[in-house]
Amino acid sequence: MRILHTSDWHLGRSFHREDLLSAQAAFVDHLVATVRSERVDLVVVAGDVFDRALPPVDAVRLASEALRRLAAERVRVVVTSGNHDSVHRLGFAAELIDAAGIHLRTQAATVGRPVLVDTADVPVAVYGIPYLEPDAVREPWQLSERTHAAALSEAMARVGADLTGRPAGTRSVVLAHAFVTGGQASDSERDITVGGVASVPASVFDGADYVALGHLHGRQAITDTVRYSGSPLAYSFSEVHHVKGCWLVDLGMQGVEAVEFAPAPVPRRLGVLRGRLEDLLSDPRHADLEDRWLQVTLTDPRRPADAMRRLRDRFPHTLVLGFEPERVDPALPDPVTRVRGRSDVEIASAFVADVRGEPPTADETALLQQACDAVRAAEVA
Repeated sequence: MRILHTSDWHLGRSFHREDLLSAQAAFVDHLVATVRSERVDLVVVAGDVFDRALPPVDAVRLASEALRRLAAERVRVVVTSGNHDSVHRLGFAAELIDAAGIHLRTQAATVGRPVLVDTADVPVAVYGIPYLEPDAVREPWQLSERTHAAALSEAMARVGADLTGRPAGTRSVVLAHAFVTGGQASDSERDITVGGVASVPASVFDGADYVALGHLHGRQAITDTVRYSGSPLAYSFSEVHHVKGCWLVDLGMQGVEAVEFAPAPVPRRLGVLRGRLEDLLSDPRHADLEDRWLQVTLTDPRRPADAMRRLRDRFPHTLVLGFEPERVDPALPDPVTRVRGRSDVEIASAFVADVRGEPPTADETALLQQACDAVRAAEVA
């Protein structure tokens, strides 16, 4: 059996206000083409289909199109919910949709009930474990700890109990959406820490032939058989060096036989630049960054005027601009000393002078005074 493992589509998400729906649609095209060209038998989507619980209409339409096209390829599909998904919205009409070979698994109560996929070579039980919020399952499952490890351990105990009753030779695939120890996070994942404990040891999944993980956005192998596919697109500049795509897994009578990575199309490459403005604008070595989405950090001692416009003259796709001056004057007094005895408008004016390199104009000072007066009036009221 050939399995395609993907996750973290985050349909409806933007990239620093750049719309990604067309890029996400291109990924769906790539996904369907890969299923066809690689003769895939089973597609597993390990959570975070949508970027938020109430996804925009266009994102819902794209998800529906993706599942319809996969069903037309006669490939079985198992989808679980992630921490960004609404359990009830993603799982709507799941029992009816099962008949089309699209299996939506969003309920904690069903983690021990597999989707059974039989091929000529190997019978496979696919267990979809949705994202498990520890507080939501602690009482019904009578967990002793309020942790993700406790929740997933109980889920895997239910998987194991079901698997022991299956015919000899049945192979198992588990989908889970979690932060597994050893995984490398990026800036675009939502924190799922509960009670200070978010990570889950990979040993929780012992006994499964292949574990398809979702949540972390970079592809990575925790072990040979426990893997993250990562997101199909970059969702933060911390992912500038990621290669996006899906895992193709060959599963046989003895377990996983081979794994390869199928890269996804890149809508626009990312880049990160750091330096003084004039150097960045004139250095010919940066020519290959001119068509990329950029995160730029300026290191000029004083913040240059109109920096974003000037950067976009050369780098039109600059999205993020930061300022970290190379030198800070050690002779400056500490912050408390600097504000002691000064009025609110004097402090605000000094802040403007610090970040811009010159004091506010008379009109700007008047505007700052109005703002300070309005805050003071609101506090009195």
